[in-house]
Amino acid sequence: MPPPTPTNSAPPSPHSTGHKLARALWGLVQATLFRFSPRPLHPWRAMLLRLFGAKVSMKARVYPRARIWAPWNLTMHDLATLADDVDCYCVDRITIGERTTISQYTYLCGATHDFEQLRRPLVPKPITIGADVWIAADVFVAPGVAIGDGCVVGARSGVFKDLPRWMVCAGTPATPVRPHVIHDAPDDHPSRQAEASRAQPDGGGG
Repeated sequence: MPPPTPTNSAPPSPHSTGHKLARALWGLVQATLFRFSPRPLHPWRAMLLRLFGAKVSMKARVYPRARIWAPWNLTMHDLATLADDVDCYCVDRITIGERTTISQYTYLCGATHDFEQLRRPLVPKPITIGADVWIAADVFVAPGVAIGDGCVVGARSGVFKDLPRWMVCAGTPATPVRPHVIHDAPDDHPSRQAEASRAQPDGGGG
């Protein structure tokens, strides 16, 4: 059986006219009032994002050169940070937990395409990033990924599957390297508890 005949027609957009107009208006605001605001004015940028439906804490830190595709799909908790030159492609929901830092040049990719169909339709998938996470510079985070609390992702890694809590992960694809332990934290800190649980031998004893 011959393969399907390729088509030159563009795939239909999954987004409504209202959605496109809202993105166009946000693009204008992002290129002016947002982009050229002074770096310390995080509450101002949080307010602009909120005006477009974002669930962003007024204590969050979004830097002026960060790019947000659709603010209404963005959730950021207290002290969550999007550094300059982060690309937040939030076609689906992207959630960033408390005290989490997304470093410069990171790409949070909230959609893929179904390449097994001729028109390769857009397939949005959410990204969930927990609390106390550090995603270092130039990391790619794939659609549908969840990153656990306290995870550290090394620079220029590619995250294509879920990562566990309180681990240092690196590489492409990113994999756990060692526990992430906060050495000056009290014994009841989650990183210490995670380290203790991983130190337990498998199976029963006695």
